[in-house]
Amino acid sequence: MKHIYLLLSVFIFSACSKEEGYGSFNLKDGQEVELLISHRYGAVGDTPLLFPRNESPQLPFSGFDEREAGYTYRVKAKMAVYRGSQMMDGGSGHSLQFIKTISKEKYEDNEPFELSLVRSIVPGPDMIWLLKEADRYLYILDTETQLQLTFHDEQVGEKLEEIWQHNKEIQQGYTDGIYNNIKWKSIRATVTHDPENFGKAYLVSHIEFAE
Repeated sequence: MKHIYLLLSVFIFSACSKEEGYGSFNLKDGQEVELLISHRYGAVGDTPLLFPRNESPQLPFSGFDEREAGYTYRVKAKMAVYRGSQMMDGGSGHSLQFIKTISKEKYEDNEPFELSLVRSIVPGPDMIWLLKEADRYLYILDTETQLQLTFHDEQVGEKLEEIWQHNKEIQQGYTDGIYNNIKWKSIRATVTHDPENFGKAYLVSHIEFAE
């Protein structure tokens, strides 16, 4: 009987050890982890880091709706394996899903970082992620979240207006059935957190075009 229990234990252990893992850290379905989330919401290189390794898990992170720019977070998340039909973008569909916030701290420094104003959602084309409402320029993070882009340098303001006018032309073309390419390969904006509207706006100090 002891031998039967021993063989059963070995079988169960073997089956568990062969369970498929996902991401760069071979995470198992349902496994809970802790992530570090940057204050640089929507910036170039804004990706969650697995705590305490401080390395990217190479998996998308979803469900963290309470995130605010200008704050660093430590959160708990769960590995969720997607078992549906093939994704349109060819990806796996696996993701880390938000469970709860462990800590939230305001970022007190003033180190600049970059935003990319030209991005694509695979399998779609490149798009300009900038809107203008009245006299306010808005950086689009997703369909429901925007952050205001402010400036002190009038040349920066002129460039933002140029970008917006070009984006309007492209959007009008879509309406008319004309699909025009963006005239810039990339647009990078150097920003810091705007102290006059912290958490709601980025202060732009420089814009770089690449054609």
